[in-house]
Amino acid sequence: MTAPTDSTATADSTGTGTAPTAEPAERPFGLGSSPLRTDALPKALGIYPYAADLWAEGLLWGAVLRSPHPHARIVSIDTSAALTVPGVHAVLTAADLPAPTVPSDRPVLAAEVVRHQGEPVAAVAADHPDTARLAAAAIVVEYQLLDALTDPEQAFHGPALHPDGNLLRHLPLRTGDPEAVGEVVVEGLYQVGRQDPAPIGAEAGLAVPRPDGGVELHLSSTDPHGDRERTAACLGLETDRVRLVVTGVPGATADREDRSFQATLALLALRTGRPVKMTLTREESFQGHAARHPALLRYRHHADAQGKLVKVEAQILLDGGAYADVSAEVLAAATAFSVGPYVCPNVFVDAWAVRTNNPPAGRMRGEGTLQSCFATESQLDLLAARLGLDPLEIRRRNVLATGDALPTGQAITCPAPVAALLDAVAEVPLPALPLDAPDTEWLLPGGPGGAGDPAAVRRGIGYAVGMAHMLGAEGTDEVSTATVRVSGDHATVICAAVDAGQGFATLARQIVQSVLGVTEVYVAPVDSDQSIAGPSARGRHTWVSGGAVEKAALMVRHQLLAPIAADFGMSVELLSIAEGKITSYDGVLGMPVTEALEGKELWATAQCRPHPTEPLDEAGQGDAFVSIAFCAMRAVVDVDIELGAVRVVDVTVAQDVGRALNPGQIEDRIEAGVAQGVGLALLEDLRSTGGLLANPSFTGYRLPTALDTPEVRIATLLEERDVVATFGAKAVSAAPAVVAPAAVAAAVRAATNLPIGRLPILPEDAVVVLPV
Repeated sequence: MTAPTDSTATADSTGTGTAPTAEPAERPFGLGSSPLRTDALPKALGIYPYAADLWAEGLLWGAVLRSPHPHARIVSIDTSAALTVPGVHAVLTAADLPAPTVPSDRPVLAAEVVRHQGEPVAAVAADHPDTARLAAAAIVVEYQLLDALTDPEQAFHGPALHPDGNLLRHLPLRTGDPEAVGEVVVEGLYQVGRQDPAPIGAEAGLAVPRPDGGVELHLSSTDPHGDRERTAACLGLETDRVRLVVTGVPGATADREDRSFQATLALLALRTGRPVKMTLTREESFQGHAARHPALLRYRHHADAQGKLVKVEAQILLDGGAYADVSAEVLAAATAFSVGPYVCPNVFVDAWAVRTNNPPAGRMRGEGTLQSCFATESQLDLLAARLGLDPLEIRRRNVLATGDALPTGQAITCPAPVAALLDAVAEVPLPALPLDAPDTEWLLPGGPGGAGDPAAVRRGIGYAVGMAHMLGAEGTDEVSTATVRVSGDHATVICAAVDAGQGFATLARQIVQSVLGVTEVYVAPVDSDQSIAGPSARGRHTWVSGGAVEKAALMVRHQLLAPIAADFGMSVELLSIAEGKITSYDGVLGMPVTEALEGKELWATAQCRPHPTEPLDEAGQGDAFVSIAFCAMRAVVDVDIELGAVRVVDVTVAQDVGRALNPGQIEDRIEAGVAQGVGLALLEDLRSTGGLLANPSFTGYRLPTALDTPEVRIATLLEERDVVATFGAKAVSAAPAVVAPAAVAAAVRAATNLPIGRLPILPEDAVVVLPV
């Protein structure tokens, strides 16, 4: 079997490892620098190995038969025709599955009822991918069609779609005086569509049976231990009989392969006794993985005559699709941050997540907070217009600061420099207007070949500020483990933290370089035999896994320095490591680290576990979050008010980063978050009618291109360290994605003077009917 675990290739902890290659002495070194990502060159050259590139001797190919219906009862399944196809080695249905060791509300293969289009019903293994798909198509399933429940508002009173009912969670939030009334009241109804993570690399994997009756999975997993446990439960196996090896992750702003994909692949390998590979088509990918929760939000804001918030009332409804997955935790974020980064003494919110027969919803960058941010920021713009205030000013009068409390009662103990972020954005000069540079060729809304009239173009400026929580919430046990081993002139980091694009492998190298002064640092490939590090989500690995790497490196540092300090009759604290040299406080000692390490092999293992959180109670109160990151943004758009075409000209960002561990990488993550936010604001919507997907392809599902993505200017990376976070740093990827849609909507609202109440913004939403 050929798997992407060759340590001679330069890659990262997406599963391939980073090789200790010689580099120029002047290259960026340690924390605070911006070294090139270890996987940048292989990816640019197209030689980076992904799961779809895997191969094994005696390989079979898997294919899945999926339901064409959003809701139906399975009357019968006839696999006889599939079994007669030459080259077919196995056909599986739910009847062939072992009893799961842990109950789950999502089946691996549907047994009696299908609850969404694309739900897996049967699986095939054959000696060629075309043969596998042909055999899957030959399976005859008789369905009794059932009414599809696709309107989440009907889920409360419609027929139960699942034995557990349609209500996934109801979370009320109550604080303050319910009778409080403001002098000014504005109301709004807001909708957020179904944004898909749309990874360029579709789901793929390889399963290899083991001699002990277990199975080894090679997948682009972002949570190897969690996926191993879920897969083992589905297979009815002990956890230690399932090994998961992480291969190159082709982009992941959400969860990757679901348990159905993993368990089906493993079962085919166990049934045939041969390696089985499966690669999904783009349509299958859209049907199978989870997208962002569509949301319906009703808001009423009360303010006094000066614009200070008096009360916020809201109803939030999330469409969780057919299965529970992570809807409860997404709802918690949407509810807790339903007022945004503002102080309000009286807050009354009811939030629900419900089942429907729509495509599955799950974890995606900024989950829950993005939906609330769009509604809250839109309400602030309404209040500003009603009061005749500048949009920036009304925000300044209400912003949170360190020491204030969320509506959940949790005190903000981390830095909350929201006012400073707004000021930084406001100070950056606006981009030039066409009249200011008449000789410049201007890109109008609609692209270079746009048919619009330049006279119909209006410019709009919009502001938004938002927040995103870091790490798990409501009592999640956050922990990560890392081992640092030093031998000679190089170090090795062993940590099961998957680099899903956030750059953890590069950060791990920088941490060890800074602590130990070692230039060459190798990050080992990730597999589930290593100690647990948890999922790649919510900025966890910078804090938890980075903290574990730092602690292990500090332990190795002590092992290295202790005998040297003893020889010189001083304590370890009087020695320092910088620029590859060990020096004493008095300058007497000056020894290269490589000399001190000669002939030695040192190692240490450490864990990092942040302070615990607690679930929100029946009134939505509790210390549910570890920490919060903040972001302010200004968007400038040009709108063709006759065609409704929108072009985002410029986005200026001020980000609360705690400490900039890798400034270049932070700017990359901010630009990526803005691009994703612009996509939701104007383009991305996985549409469905009656539960049937209308655009499950990259032809129909529109992603922002280079022409759609604006210039992104960084006003400031505000460094106010969080004293309880690893290195004082905060996660940076989610907050820009949360804020960008609200900022773009505000700018379109300013350009058109129209009530922009849904995402994405359609052309008809931005057309201004001018008087004749």
